[in-house]
This record gives sequence, structure tokens and C-alpha cells, in this order.
Amino acid sequence: MTTSVPTTGHQQRTLIEHLNFAITVDDRDTQIRDAAIVIADGRIEAIGPTSEVARADVRASSDEIVDGHGLGVTPGLVDTHVHLSETLSRAAFADTLSTRPWVFHWVMPFYGSLSADDERIGVLIAVWEMLRSGTTCFLDMGALVDPEITVRALGDVGIRGVTGRHAADVRPEEPPQGWSEEMMEHHFFPDTDTALGELRETVLRWDGYADGRIRCWVNLQGKELCSPRLFVEGRALAEDLGVGMTYHLASTLEEAQSSQRRYGAWPITRMAGMGGLGSNLVLAHAVAALPQEVAILAETSTKVALCPGTSLKLAKGASRIGRYPEMLEQGVTVGLGTDGVSASGNLSMMRQMYLVAGLFKDARRDPSMVGAVKALRMATIDGARALGLDAEIGSLEIGKQADLVLWDLDHPEWVPFQDPIQALVWSATSASVAETWVAGRRLHRRGVVETIPDIRDLVALARERAAAIISDAGLDRPDVPITSTVYD
Repeated sequence: MTTSVPTTGHQQRTLIEHLNFAITVDDRDTQIRDAAIVIADGRIEAIGPTSEVARADVRASSDEIVDGHGLGVTPGLVDTHVHLSETLSRAAFADTLSTRPWVFHWVMPFYGSLSADDERIGVLIAVWEMLRSGTTCFLDMGALVDPEITVRALGDVGIRGVTGRHAADVRPEEPPQGWSEEMMEHHFFPDTDTALGELRETVLRWDGYADGRIRCWVNLQGKELCSPRLFVEGRALAEDLGVGMTYHLASTLEEAQSSQRRYGAWPITRMAGMGGLGSNLVLAHAVAALPQEVAILAETSTKVALCPGTSLKLAKGASRIGRYPEMLEQGVTVGLGTDGVSASGNLSMMRQMYLVAGLFKDARRDPSMVGAVKALRMATIDGARALGLDAEIGSLEIGKQADLVLWDLDHPEWVPFQDPIQALVWSATSASVAETWVAGRRLHRRGVVETIPDIRDLVALARERAAAIISDAGLDRPDVPITSTVYD
């Protein structure tokens, strides 16, 4: 049976009827066959079987009626960890690097050579890929040059997301090979007070932009690059401003071992001891977690963003040492992230779902572990919960924002299928995304993102600028280090 929200006056209304299925991802994982959905002023007004929803009065009052035959609908995908500023580095670094040299000798020199316009181009290319692959909301680590450029670009495209100002305040004692003083100034604030002040101003100015679609958080680089004070006072600042916070922590065993040597504790334990964990925090990666630290995450309601693609490419060890199944068992909210394109290779949440559905089955030889239903929840409602947006997005329910994906079921990936969730996670890819809607607005249709004009010119410019940045950063030389002792 379907219900609907009461309405007053005329609203822009769209009826999509005769959908093969609607996967709602509600609390009961309800699936509706021969489904219909009504969207009014950006929100879901009704959802249920076509026979109940598409009444004569609804059809008469709809401004648009979409024939859903050959289509299925799911909530939009939510990416809980991404670096929009990294997009121009796609396939630019060797895939034989571990995390630490990749960060200190490759990515950071790349970042240090970005201009404001480079960052804008990277953001647009990133959201182009996201919308084409069904991602409707994300948590970005933040701008490295100017948050205004990122925020305005996101607002213009129409996607939903969280961004901020990427912040760090602890310079390495010795500049890594290839780092200039200009690069150091690009990466690090001169002191903690300056960092906190900039973070505050960014949130106050940009949180709630574009009718609330764009949120701004207190975002840090994390790990060794931030001082204890920045971690603790940063989280307190986020709490005071009523927003979230994210940073990288416990991303590798090497980081955990370094923390043990320097501070006598693994990263999560150390952060808990400083009072740096809490319900407004999303930890990126958290691969290296001790059993007792899983309990700490649960007790503090700290959220986690798992990036399985990055773990595979950079050999972080998620399948070998990661305790994500234990986190799920103990009630930790774990969302999925794509990370940046040089870390994982792509911004497709479809790949992340596929990987997480099977990664722990194989690693622990347990076919009941995670699987398709949980993988989809991690990519939708759990991701929304990590971002504090689960009352608004993450499932197809009456009153929520109409952030959704329509799937082309005539694509070979869907021919034939029985169980829609099994087909979605194990068989489908982003190639069968037909349309992507955000806040009731169709942004992507059949390969075209209508809010990014002149895409051919943008693509050409992205290629040109990527090559220039690689050259400027010295990353085309044969002597770029492939090991690192920075911060050891």
C-alpha cells in the first residue's frame, strides 16, 4: 500500500510509472515491483505500486509523466570519501606505490602545483563522472586553493555534497625530495590558530549554499600532518558550528606502527585519549584498527569511510587486517568511498559496492559476510547516516529529497535478471545508469550531464592542464622516490 504527503497549492510534479522495480533501502529493505514514484518540488510525494500511485487525479495534476517500462529505480549513491582536487592526476602515478611514498612524493607535489583554475576543472570532471555513475552526494576532503571555487562549481552543476578547506599544520622536519618552500606554504597553515580561523570562516560563509545542497565541514588532512590541538579543537569547532568533520586516520599498518613508536599508542587509541573522536566525525580508511579500537569507535559513535578500491591499489590491507565486518557487527556506521582518482583509479561507487560485497567473503572464506544487500546499504543510507543526512537522503521514502538513479534494464548487464539487488551489485556497472536525479532535478540522462556545458572543451582543457601539472611537479622524472621515511 502507498501513502503520500499532503500538498497545498500547485507544485511542479513528476510521475514516473511502471518501473520494473523500486529498491527503497528503507528499514525493511522493501522492494516494489511495477512501481511508481511521484516527485513534487524536489521531494518524494508518493511511492508504491503503479496501480495505487498513478491514480487519475495524480496523472491529471502531474506536469510530467515518465514511462518507466524498462527502468528500475534506487536511491542515489553516497560517496563518503573523495578528493575532488585530485581528479587531474588520474592514471598519472605508478601502481607499485604504497601509501606513504604515494602521499609524500607524488600526490602532495601534485597538489602543490595546482592553480585555482586547475581545481575548478578537476571538480567539474569529478562531478561529471559521479553523476554519470549514479552518485548524487559525497563528502569531499576539501579545497586546497580556494573553497569558493569548489562550492560555486558544485552549486552550478546541481549535485549534493559536503566540502570544506583541506587543513594541516605540522610541517615535516626535513622537506621531502622535490618539495619547495612554495609547496610547503601551499600545504600547511603557519600555525594552528590560523588553520582554525580559516576553517571557521569557510563553514560560516559556505555551509548551506545552493539552497542547502552544499554543506561545509571542518576538514583536516589528518595523520602526522596535524597537531593534537588541531584535531581536538577542530572537532570542538565543528560541534560548535553544528557541522561534521573528517580526516584520514589509521590508513595503513605503517602509520599505526609509527604512531606506536612515537606516542606509545595506535592512532585510534591515541585520538580517543585526546578526546578527538565523536559522532560528528568521519574517519577516512581506519584500516589499522585493533579489536579494542572497534569498540571505541562504536562507543563514541565515530563513523568510518571504507575505500576498498584504494586499499587494493595501494596495498593498504583492508582485506587482511581491516576489521570492517567487526565494525558492522558492533554498530559502527561504515560508508563507502571512492577516494581520489590517483588512489583508486575512478569515482564509481558501483565498483566500490562490488568490491565490498565480496572482499571479506573471500578474505575470510565466509560466503555470508557483507554481500549485496549490505553493500547497497553502505553505498546509500549508511553513507547518508555518516554525513548526518539520513533524514533527507539515502532511501526512497516519502518526504525525502528525490535523489535517485534510474537504471536501463535493457542493457546487457541486466538481461536477464531475477533479484534486482543481486543484479545491481554483482552484475551491473555504471554503464547501465540511465538517469541521475538530485533534489527532483534530472541532471544526467543517457550519458549527458546537462548542467556541465561545453564538456568537450572541458575535457581537452583537463588533459592539457594535467600534463602541465605533472611536469611542473617534477613527477615525470625517473628519480621520484618510491619509498618514504617522512614523519618516521
